[in-house]
Amino acid sequence: MSQWLTHKRIVIIGGTTGLGLSAATAFVREGAQVVVVGRDAENGRLAEAQLAGNGIALQGDATDPATTRTAIERCQQAFGGFDGLYHVAGGSGRRFGDGPLHELTLDGWNYTVELNLTSLMLSNQAAIQAFQAQGTGGSILNMGSVLGYSPSPAYFATHAYAATKSAVIGFTRSVAAYYASQNIRVNVLAPALVETPMAQRAAQDDTILSFIQTKQPLAGGRIGQPADLDGAAVYFLSDASRFTTGQILSVDGGWSVSEGQL
Repeated sequence: MSQWLTHKRIVIIGGTTGLGLSAATAFVREGAQVVVVGRDAENGRLAEAQLAGNGIALQGDATDPATTRTAIERCQQAFGGFDGLYHVAGGSGRRFGDGPLHELTLDGWNYTVELNLTSLMLSNQAAIQAFQAQGTGGSILNMGSVLGYSPSPAYFATHAYAATKSAVIGFTRSVAAYYASQNIRVNVLAPALVETPMAQRAAQDDTILSFIQTKQPLAGGRIGQPADLDGAAVYFLSDASRFTTGQILSVDGGWSVSEGQL
């Protein structure tokens, strides 16, 4: 049986836990070699142990301009090249002051923008520069969110977060258009509520879970699991997506086409 990612060398920013780690293990199963980056060294050690000798874990902060450059260089040195970037890193700024606009603090806004948008710009820039230096095409997959275009005011009112995830779409499509002639593809995955460390507030709230039953009605109306996104991520990092760029794929259990009952 053929593997979708044979000979692919991929860097995952935010790849040592949650969605990124699930994707990393899926990429390795499909034949890839990966470099995963996360902020916590212990999570990195645990992640590397799961990658069956086909992955390297690095510690780094995605908002540091050197982090992705270092990861790409390590990928090139260890595996002989660099074919794709999956940017997963990001999160909620709620505890730093994100929230509804009338309550949003400037610190909350700035923190959330840096965490979700500046980090992504830096990783994408490093990937583009690496593809150009190699003289190759490549694939970039960015993590968006349904909250970037399908709001849920009752339970998910973090307006800086929504702004950054909407900006990910505009940024990705603009970059995809500019670099398409260089055979560099840039796309977005947009999940709804998925069970990750970032989602614990919602995942442990019975009222929100009741809402999710009708807002994400697929598979019995459940919260998403990281593995639900793996197939789409494999597609975008593989040659199967060689004619696809500037697209936003919602993997959301039906969120964006469902009303949800409060």
